[in-house]
Amino acid sequence: MTHHALRDDLDPRTPVIVGVGQASERISDPDYEGLGEADLAARALHAALTDTGVASTDVARAVDTVVAVRSFEVSSPLSSSPLGRPDNMPRAVAGRIGVTPRRAVTEVVGGQSPQKLVDEFAQVISDGDVDAVLIFGSEVMSTVRHALKSLPAEARPDFSETVPGDHEDRGFGLKGLTSVQEARHGLLKPITQYPLLENARRHRQGLSRADYARAMAELFAPMSAIAAANPHAASPEARSVEAIATASDSNRALAEPYTRLLVARDQVNQAAGVVVMSVAKATELGIDPAKWVFVHGHSDLREQPLMERVDLSTSPASIAAMHAALDMAGLTLDDIVFLDLYSCFPIAVFNICDAFGLRADDPRGLTVTGGLPYFGGPGNNYSMHAIAEVVDRVRARPGTFGLVAANGGLMSKYSVGIYGTTPTAWQAGKDDLIQRELDSRPSVAERRNADGAATIESFTVLPADKNGRAKSIVIGRLGDGARFVANGAEGDDELLELLARSDDPIGSAIYVRSFARGNRVTVSEERMSELFPVRPPGFRELYENVVIRREGHVLEVTINRPAARNALDPAANAELDEIFDAYLADPDLWVAILTGAGDKAFSAGNDLAHMAGHAMLAVPKNGFGGLTSRRELTKPVIAAVNGVALGGGLEIALACHIIVADEKASFGLPEVKVGLAAAAGGLVRLPRAIGPALARDMILTGRRIDTAEAYRIGLVSRVAAHGQVLVAARQVAQEILAGSPTSVRASLQAMTDAEAIDDPVEAIEATSSVLDSLLISQDTIEGIGAFVSKRPPRWTGR
Repeated sequence: MTHHALRDDLDPRTPVIVGVGQASERISDPDYEGLGEADLAARALHAALTDTGVASTDVARAVDTVVAVRSFEVSSPLSSSPLGRPDNMPRAVAGRIGVTPRRAVTEVVGGQSPQKLVDEFAQVISDGDVDAVLIFGSEVMSTVRHALKSLPAEARPDFSETVPGDHEDRGFGLKGLTSVQEARHGLLKPITQYPLLENARRHRQGLSRADYARAMAELFAPMSAIAAANPHAASPEARSVEAIATASDSNRALAEPYTRLLVARDQVNQAAGVVVMSVAKATELGIDPAKWVFVHGHSDLREQPLMERVDLSTSPASIAAMHAALDMAGLTLDDIVFLDLYSCFPIAVFNICDAFGLRADDPRGLTVTGGLPYFGGPGNNYSMHAIAEVVDRVRARPGTFGLVAANGGLMSKYSVGIYGTTPTAWQAGKDDLIQRELDSRPSVAERRNADGAATIESFTVLPADKNGRAKSIVIGRLGDGARFVANGAEGDDELLELLARSDDPIGSAIYVRSFARGNRVTVSEERMSELFPVRPPGFRELYENVVIRREGHVLEVTINRPAARNALDPAANAELDEIFDAYLADPDLWVAILTGAGDKAFSAGNDLAHMAGHAMLAVPKNGFGGLTSRRELTKPVIAAVNGVALGGGLEIALACHIIVADEKASFGLPEVKVGLAAAAGGLVRLPRAIGPALARDMILTGRRIDTAEAYRIGLVSRVAAHGQVLVAARQVAQEILAGSPTSVRASLQAMTDAEAIDDPVEAIEATSSVLDSLLISQDTIEGIGAFVSKRPPRWTGR
């Protein structure tokens, strides 16, 4: 039955792809133009409009919506556009090809975006909301790098452009793709993330390093042969298994087990786009039904975050998306003639091959483009090229089917589409039910601060830097099954020997310890003690950022950074942590007072001027200021707030037991005003201290309150005249010292225990044991005896 015979039977809202186009240029090309992202995209979309077979101006007038795949220059808060870029990319490109869309969209980050967008806007067309949509993506990373490297500043192109019109920018969409804990251990980029999955699979397969290197090369070598014949390929060269498997000057090691020829090549100048419209609009425009390509099956699913996955070596969500798309199409993988499996790294392809029994030498080939390492990996837009290639192929062989599998994140987002010329009704996705089932799977608990004996679950080693230092990243399991991420200690040759040279270090025993800058692993507890000797708690004679003063049983701690309004940098944080360790360990110290130098600030929180890079993540295990996450604060600490207590400064004060404030002090959590959150306890302690309504007001607006209001709402217990807060705090300390220090400590512990119990009677019963320890203490006996004898007690703290 022909297309023409079935055309009248189709729902006129059925979406069809009617045009595809690609554009590319290489710096080595004789006609290289150095096009910007918008110009290269316009060239690809012009080809797509022309591909419809009718006047491109007619198609352009029919387009209602233009959608851009997010490019790398705007894919994270850390990305940049060195040569500038249009501020409204979809409309900038639309204007170049004569399209005036009602709606302009830029999608979130992810290599699954092209396939996901085809599915999304096919549904929009089916719903009758629009008639025709252009979807495109473009990258000119090679041109940008070339200009920065080879051209003087005055000769570099400026791709900046201000484009009027509405723009639906969906943002980064990075949630779940990484975490603070992963970032502080170097797991921010795919080149450090994917090796963990790859090495986990190698272990599961039981292969040696050499055998696995060959298996990866055997998987990718056929792809390079396909790239060699593709005019749009960034690296059109067929490569042998040996060339890919062997590290060399031109195939340098990047991260165990990868060399350059095994990972996506992002230095490209490539663009691609598709035209999707309703059957009714295609018919109205006179587009030949032989040009129509239907979506027979589709699915878009999400994987668990990395640290929650039970098995690091596979992605069940990706496999489920493949099954769902095939089931919707009523096909098996054997029915698919043209395949393109996203190939940023071998594990992404192996994952599907393992599940479906595909071989590296499958006669169909596992890619239609040449794969990301050889055709090129143009940011998030690679799979748009795969869709364009598949559409061309199924048109050339009517009745056949092609499959595009698109991967985003750390095998985190997976979208699959099945294409064919055989007419079919559009089917809405059924992914919600499948996703709920995936989300209900068991997960692994993560231990952020990991300490103790452990085993290696996976790892990678990065090549030595210019200082000759290699870096290792380890995923490990503690004895209770909790997972952690850690780095090897700098200069730990024994660990590097294990990770880089033993045939399979996974399963090996290691030892982990947590520090302010993250977890560190060594081959044994003895080696840990050798590299990181444990310093017994104690005070130094001199600190760089803090001044301490002992007066009898009282310790006074002054943050001494008045030029920075006593804001804390990593060094100050570390010193305070050490000081409070020493305070708690010293039996002769019974009360501590914490204040700030000068009369302007108690503490303004984080010193943002020092919070760049890894320093931003270097907070002691015991929390900001050594207090906010300290589980056992068994002796009283008084906050003498002499000025502003903002952000982390207020969080430190909230972690203290008593707050005494200067009458001119002020309090606030302004984190929302700088794009942060009061995650060092403010979000938890402030609502408990002053009630949720007022706390929400302060947290969500960032407003400050003065001492008078802080006293009225119960945040502050005493107010001192201006300049006299330390005098007032010392008076409170003396009042505490008048009581039994053992009773004070027991009372603090009981109150802490009671906070976790809602029912007051249960809380009373649970904390009544406080008397058990007091009845046998020397201080209790002394207190009763002193009372009976009508004399002052002589406390010992025992």
